[in-house]
Amino acid sequence: MSTTLDETLVEAFAGQILIDVGATLGTALVTIGDRLGLYRAMADGQPVSAGELAARTSTHERYVREWLNAQAAGGYVRYDADGDTYLLPAEHAFVLADEHSPVALAGTIQAAAAAFQAREHAVERFRSGDGLGWHEHHHDLFDGTGRSFGAKYRAQLVSDWLPALDGVVERLEAGAHVADVGCGHGVATILLAEAFPASTFVGYDYHPESIAAARTAAREAGVEERVRFEIATADGYPGEQAYDLIAFFDSLHDLGDPVSAAARARAALRSDGTCLVVEPFAGDTVEENLTPVGRVYYGFSTLVCTPGSLSQEGRAGLGTQAGEARIAAVLRDGGFTRVRRAAETPFNLILEAKP
Repeated sequence: MSTTLDETLVEAFAGQILIDVGATLGTALVTIGDRLGLYRAMADGQPVSAGELAARTSTHERYVREWLNAQAAGGYVRYDADGDTYLLPAEHAFVLADEHSPVALAGTIQAAAAAFQAREHAVERFRSGDGLGWHEHHHDLFDGTGRSFGAKYRAQLVSDWLPALDGVVERLEAGAHVADVGCGHGVATILLAEAFPASTFVGYDYHPESIAAARTAAREAGVEERVRFEIATADGYPGEQAYDLIAFFDSLHDLGDPVSAAARARAALRSDGTCLVVEPFAGDTVEENLTPVGRVYYGFSTLVCTPGSLSQEGRAGLGTQAGEARIAAVLRDGGFTRVRRAAETPFNLILEAKP
C-alpha cells in the first residue's frame, strides 16, 4: 500500500525541525553567554563590536563574533552591517541580563540545558522503567531551577499568592512557624523570611547539595537566625501539629509517594493551619496542555520530574502536567478536607488545602 505525501506538509514539518535544531543549539549558546556575562555586558543597550564585547568580558574575539552572529540569526541581538556592531534590545536584556526581572529566563535555559544532558540516562530508563533521581543530574539543573523559580516567586509569592490564602498573611505577620517541603536551594523560604521577620522557617529536602546551597544563601541574606535547612524526606520530617503553614513549591508532583507527603503535612499542621501547593500550570486533559508552555513542561517532565518520581518509593509518576484535579485528589487522599484554587498564572497553579 503506497502513501501519497503532501509535499507542502513535509516541507513545513522539515522547517519546524530546522527551527528546533537551531533552538537546541541556541540553548547551549545562551548558557555560554549567561555564564561569561556577555548579555550583562551588552545590557546598556548600546551598539558594540565583537572586539569591544570580547574586551569587556575578557574573552576571545573570534569566539565572541561567532556567538554574536548566532545570536543575531536567532533574533536575540540586532546586527548593524554598516557599523559591524551588535545591540541587545532593552526588552531582551530584561529577560536575559536582569536576574531580578519577573521574566528572567536565563535560569530556565540553564536548567533545560542540564536536563538535555540526561538524555543518555533517559534512553536506558525508557527501556528498564527505572527512575533517575534528582541527585543524578548535572549541577546546573539545581542552580538553574533555583534561578528560574526565584524569578516567579519574587514577582508573585508575597504580593499575590499569599494574600489569596485565607488568613495566612496575618498569621505570618504575627509570627508563624513555616515548613517548606522540597525546598531545593531555599529560594522561596528565604523570600518568606525576608518578608515576615516575626516568623520562623525550616526547609526540608533530601538532596544534601541543595541543603548546603540553601544554608549558604540564608547566611548571605542575613536570615539564618530565623531560617534553617535540614536533610529530610517529604514524609519523614519531624513535628506533630507544629506548623502554621506548610508549603510545597513546585515539588509535590516530583515525589514518589505524594499522598504520603500530603498525609505527613496534614499531621504536621496545626488544626487551623494551611497547606500551600504551588504546581506548574496544567489543565486536566492532555489536549488542554498542547501549548508552548505545555511543551516545555512535558519536556522537563520526561527528562526530570517523572524519572525523579519513579526513582523513589511509591513511583507515583504524577508528572509536571498533573493538573489541578489530580493534585487536589492527592491532597484529599492525604487527609485534607478542603482544597481550592487560590490563584493562577500562565505558569503556575496555586492551591490552598485545609485540614
